Amino acid sequence: MYTNELGHFALILAFAIAIGQVGVGVMIWRGATNSGVAFMRNAAVVQFALVAASFAALVFAFATSDFSVLLVYEHSHSQQPLLYKITSTWGNHEGSLLLWVFILTMFGAAVALFGGRLPRKLHVLVLTNQGLLGAAFIGFTIFTSNPFERILNAPIEGRDLNPILQDFGLALHPPLLYIGYVGFSVCFSFAMAALISGKIDSAWARWVRPWTMASWIFLTLGITMGSYWAYYELGWGGWWFWDPVENASFMPWLAGTALLHSAMVMEKRNALKIWTVLLAILTFSLSLLGAFLVRSGILTSVHSFASDPVRGLAILGILVFFICGAFILFALRGPSLRAGGLFAPISRESALVVNNLFLATATAAVLVGTLYPLVLDAITGIKISVGGPFFNLTFGSIMVPLLMIIPFGPFLSWKRADLLAVLRRLFVVVVVAVVITVIFTAFMWQEANLLPLGFLLAFWVMVGAIADLVERTKLFRIAPSKSLQRLIGLPKSVWSTAGAHFGVGVLVLGIVVVSGFETELITTMRPGEQAQLSGYTIQYEGEQLLQGPNYITEHASFTVFKDGNAVRELVSEKRNYTARRVPTTEAGIETFGLSQLYVSLGDKSEDGARVVRVWYKPMITLIWFGALIMAMAGAYSLSDRRMRIAAPKKRAKGQLVGEPT
Repeated sequence: MYTNELGHFALILAFAIAIGQVGVGVMIWRGATNSGVAFMRNAAVVQFALVAASFAALVFAFATSDFSVLLVYEHSHSQQPLLYKITSTWGNHEGSLLLWVFILTMFGAAVALFGGRLPRKLHVLVLTNQGLLGAAFIGFTIFTSNPFERILNAPIEGRDLNPILQDFGLALHPPLLYIGYVGFSVCFSFAMAALISGKIDSAWARWVRPWTMASWIFLTLGITMGSYWAYYELGWGGWWFWDPVENASFMPWLAGTALLHSAMVMEKRNALKIWTVLLAILTFSLSLLGAFLVRSGILTSVHSFASDPVRGLAILGILVFFICGAFILFALRGPSLRAGGLFAPISRESALVVNNLFLATATAAVLVGTLYPLVLDAITGIKISVGGPFFNLTFGSIMVPLLMIIPFGPFLSWKRADLLAVLRRLFVVVVVAVVITVIFTAFMWQEANLLPLGFLLAFWVMVGAIADLVERTKLFRIAPSKSLQRLIGLPKSVWSTAGAHFGVGVLVLGIVVVSGFETELITTMRPGEQAQLSGYTIQYEGEQLLQGPNYITEHASFTVFKDGNAVRELVSEKRNYTARRVPTTEAGIETFGLSQLYVSLGDKSEDGARVVRVWYKPMITLIWFGALIMAMAGAYSLSDRRMRIAAPKKRAKGQLVGEPT
């Protein structure tokens, strides 16, 4: 089909335009031309349109099962449902890389279209850096990972997509994750522009924050979706494994969270300039590191794609060029940037600095745990694994003090605060959190352990978030009608901060409860037999062999009883995909309130009994609800018009700061 050739040609043309965009940007900066700004903006938009056309052509090839395209042959099958044919587009190295490029150029076009209020030189530098990133990744796609490579004699049928990727979660997880990853490229470009121009102020922070917030929201949603997908699709019953590729997405999220808080200080107080620029570089650098880990072949994971060392070396070259170049530029120009405003040790700025230190330390701990086995293997050939115990201990010990200080931040004043007055206001929060913890522990208590401390931390954060709203509305101190008016009139940033912190508390509560109280049963069952777990009785009704679109499934039915009454029907499956002959487990999950009953099928024994693994996971849904609350809080903040326009301009010597020159 000609659509494939057109898609390939569009990608090549986008590459040429990206190079032209960079060239014109360099000429404008060096003063060789003053008339190329419009070209750069149009180039970014056209580049996006061309890559979008290329991506659409690849999607069309997958949707129509065009097996003359090598990528479609290797990762699709005519019997797949249409949804999974489409998601097969990014269920491989080449297609997912084209998705990455599509999102990268989309952000470049957004900067071009919505950056009209930016100072001209800053806008040019940002677009130049985005063009350079686009040229690098489009070139990498064309020369090492061509998604439109053809087969001379097209086969009749394809080899099918990896069965564990044939799931609705994979329709959402990679795009969400990539928008988060790639969105930080804009923050990186702003940081490069600041270092090159030597100009950075609160207006710069105001311009960076919306891009940071949008990227953080999508990365939060992507990680959440990936966690839930792994939980129900892989049949292992866990929600986080500290897999190196999971860590690769978690590290930029931690750094991005620190960047959000640091940019807030810079915007409000014109402080932490150098640190904010460094965080912008680090966050996108960690995103590039994640791309390298997934595509270099140095990891064995259900998330990884490529195993070609040539591709690994090529993307390593891109990684080194941008990261090393950014840090060299930072080392040369960073000291020339003014440090910014001063603030007292007891202030909201200081609380946010401490927040940043803990987040940066947590990022470093995850980075060391992820890369140390790889470095050791490369240098000595010794293979080791760093698993859950290391990460749980190090990361958990860092998060505990961070959770303790979260409620303090909103109660502290900017520049200088009265710690004693803040402690008095938070005393009620402590009392309420302790009372709720005691009541909650009384219902959940099983044996003496440290779990009540985890409950206390979670409720401390949640009650602290609510107390911030109560304090701002002067509830119980003025008439209820006036408190309601103040509540309705609160800025969106206040609501989003309280919501995000409350979501953190909800997530922590879910982690503590499911970690401390989940129960598990492994048994063999025949039709009609029952098993009991945590007050539930699970009766195995039997199974049947069914034909799916492109698989055969062993479809097992269970009845769940509570207090002697049948309350739910539950289905668990073992599928065998005929093309790849790869089995997968489809866990049966039933939700009871905030808790879940999880049934996973094992193999059959010689006597015909079925191995069944059952978990009861109390309040596990709070983990994902908490993450969703955080993302929604960020989205609500982003809806504030002040987050979507340039910073207010101040007069200085008769000229507006940030006025085009």
